[in-house]
Amino acid sequence: MTWNEPGNTATALLLLGRGTDPASERGVDCPGDLPAPSDPDLVARATAAKAALGDRVFVLGHHYQRDEVIQFADVTGDSFKLAQQAAARPDAEFIVFCGVHFMAESADVLTTPAQKVVLPDLAAGCSMADMAVLGQVQTAWEHFEDLGIADDIVPVTYMNSSADIKGFVGRNKGVVCTSSNAKRALTWSFEHGSKVFFLPDQHLGRNTAVLEMGFDLDDCVLYDPHKPNGGLTDEQLRDARMILWRGHCSVHGRFTIDSVREVRERVPGVNVLVHPECRHDVVRAADYVGSTEYIIRALDAAPSGSAWAVGTELNLVRRMALAHPDKQIMFLDRTVCYCSTMNRIDLPHLVWALEELVAGRVPNQISVDEDTAHHARVALDQMLALP
Repeated sequence: MTWNEPGNTATALLLLGRGTDPASERGVDCPGDLPAPSDPDLVARATAAKAALGDRVFVLGHHYQRDEVIQFADVTGDSFKLAQQAAARPDAEFIVFCGVHFMAESADVLTTPAQKVVLPDLAAGCSMADMAVLGQVQTAWEHFEDLGIADDIVPVTYMNSSADIKGFVGRNKGVVCTSSNAKRALTWSFEHGSKVFFLPDQHLGRNTAVLEMGFDLDDCVLYDPHKPNGGLTDEQLRDARMILWRGHCSVHGRFTIDSVREVRERVPGVNVLVHPECRHDVVRAADYVGSTEYIIRALDAAPSGSAWAVGTELNLVRRMALAHPDKQIMFLDRTVCYCSTMNRIDLPHLVWALEELVAGRVPNQISVDEDTAHHARVALDQMLALP
């Protein structure tokens, strides 16, 4: 099966980091000159810089990264696997994290104080993580305390959250979860409280509670930090079992039930495979649901000739389609859907970061303060201790 690359529309080029939007760009510049994207020597320069650093550097590449970057990764994986891999390399002086900001923070929390974590582009953030700001979360918690329900609540944060939020959860005896172990994290939480405050992805929280644990949708309420008291009555908060933060993934949140219906009409017998960050109705309509690692395993094991419509980030879907030409692997939505911030880590930024390290300068170091790192690690360790 031939992979059909999405067209170079203005929007697609912007999402790929090859365009600019002055109204929305964060304006974070590298303190140095980036190589031009058209530089034909970029691959050779990256190869030479990595070789010069040798075992002093360990490069991590998230599954959603571009192929031009992934080729230089020592390990590829999801966010938590990569943070674990960084922690397992205490002799590496530099950890170059080709991912987004919260991932680099987690790596800094889990590595030794002597190691330095580098993010090639500081503008590589995560819209979902940015939807849960510590001040807003603390305001919500104070409201829960005023209602007298805070002692009944166990906070749970998805791995896709800032170190500040992980630290908040650790301080309040909660746990971090991934899309793979969310059910285990919620099961543990309900053994220690009667309610869960789930941050920052409403869809993962709702899908796990309803589809995997047998909750009703009425057991879940949505807390909107931009509304007084989250837009909820005191009675709703007292009755709720799952208090979901109003956050979502900008990539997975774009898939709709119409996307599923359209691909089923267009491709008879297609298997619909989606990530649990997708909307509840999309997950219900899918044939298979699972984490990024689950999606990769499912496509690897799929029989030759089978058809798959995959609801996750386009770089991964494209890579899987090219790796399995005997299978019909396609993007669930017919329009381009790269993760715009993940795609900011491109080859020029990686080359610049590696060459800076060779020159004895540490660019874009990600460092979490000691107190936040301690409590974030408490929440991460609790996840690792889940039965």
